[in-house]
Amino acid sequence: MATVTFKGNPITLLGTEVKVGEQAPNFTVLANDLSPVTLETYKGAVKLISVVPSVDTGVCDAQTRRFNEQAAGLENVKVLTVSVDLPFAQKRWCATAGLENAVTLSDHRDLSFGEAYGVVMKELRLLARAVFVIDSNDKVVYAEYVGEGTSHPDYEAAIEAVQAAQ
Repeated sequence: MATVTFKGNPITLLGTEVKVGEQAPNFTVLANDLSPVTLETYKGAVKLISVVPSVDTGVCDAQTRRFNEQAAGLENVKVLTVSVDLPFAQKRWCATAGLENAVTLSDHRDLSFGEAYGVVMKELRLLARAVFVIDSNDKVVYAEYVGEGTSHPDYEAAIEAVQAAQ
């Protein structure tokens, strides 16, 4: 498993770490309207999955904005932000941030995504910061588990992986 800290404190990650070259595991999360969303929902598209502890924090806000801005013009690419924030809070954040077209998905109900991708922070019941790029055939082509939960991911590497997967 990846070694992760949050504010310098070691964190236990629950679930299964995914690796480049593997088939992306399925999951069920909730859209802002409470409808279920799975990996199958985005079948045939390249998926950049940006995982954040909470969209209501500075680094998470910046990460969500940056990936949505950088990938906005890319064809056949879906940018998905996953957190355990309630769908209502995610919807409010998107409206306040002026990102009405951003796709935020909530894993609060049963941590399906978090366990499938090995990003559940046991001590906090939040998701660890991570980025996954999944190609149109649902193969993992990029996986970054950010070592310190309050640090930014490698934006450039993730966007390069998205472009290579197109």
